[in-house]
Amino acid sequence: MNPLFNVLGGQTSNNGMLQMIQQFKQFQQNFKGDPKAEVEKLLQSGRVSQEQLNQAQQMARQLQQFLR
Repeated sequence: MNPLFNVLGGQTSNNGMLQMIQQFKQFQQNFKGDPKAEVEKLLQSGRVSQEQLNQAQQMARQLQQFLR
């Protein structure tokens, strides 16, 4: 199953995608700090596994076309 489909809660509608994009842009505007350093902290603390990071990176690549 497509991980993007899971993130959208099974919704494939444009509304679900638009809402997710809006939430990401809001997060992006409010984020402070170095993203790479934050990811390293999550990995080192065990809060995020390498597999989870790989999945998130794959999803990010899929979403890039909508965020340009």
